[in-house]
Amino acid sequence: MPWSRAELDEAFAHYQRTVSRCVELGDWDGFADLFTEDATYVEHAFGHFAGREAIRTWVTRTMSAFPGSRMTEFPANWYVIDEDRGWVICEIDNPMEDPGDGSRHAAANITILHYAGDNLWSREEDAYNPMNFLATAKKWCRAAESAGNLPEDARQWLSKTGDRPAA
Repeated sequence: MPWSRAELDEAFAHYQRTVSRCVELGDWDGFADLFTEDATYVEHAFGHFAGREAIRTWVTRTMSAFPGSRMTEFPANWYVIDEDRGWVICEIDNPMEDPGDGSRHAAANITILHYAGDNLWSREEDAYNPMNFLATAKKWCRAAESAGNLPEDARQWLSKTGDRPAA
């Protein structure tokens, strides 16, 4: 079904506002509620999720653990709209909080959204290089460690990657 550019633009703005609110509250239920009950979510590092509740379980677990829990916002660097097909394609930045030394650590992904109407999405796919995110999170840990701010969850995560934080 073709959608108007105005509707797709507003639906994507609603998506972005909802994500910002989820970050602010530390509660990702609102993100899952952006999807239809039978939505598909394709996440290249974590797999495929079928249905809103599977998306809710995954996003809550992922964003409450390091490194997701240290990401401060998810702004779109750019986006394009395909009105005839109902697609919004964008590059999302994933900056992490200041590790304590003022440095910036971020990695980007391409997000592909398929609109279903009424501010709901029937599909999301996040495409990225997981190695870029791994390197970014490790650099963040090293900067936080040097600044004396490495939190325990990040220390444990870093140990699981095979790196050993300083004692």
